[in-house]
Amino acid sequence: MSNEDRFVDIEIKLAQQEDMVESLNDVVIEQSRRIDKLEAMVSQLAEHIRNNAQSGPNPVNDVPPHY
Repeated sequence: MSNEDRFVDIEIKLAQQEDMVESLNDVVIEQSRRIDKLEAMVSQLAEHIRNNAQSGPNPVNDVPPHY
């Protein structure tokens, strides 16, 4: 194998790795967006639960009428 063939192989592998890194970066960015959305949803749900817990009786803790 000549030096030129080795350089061509290295350049091909480098180009493939650059493409892979770019693809992985895109995946990480998308996952970060999804995580941000999910964190916002969890925060809203927690706030909703806190507000409902303070607003009235909790039906989970109420004794059913047949007791």
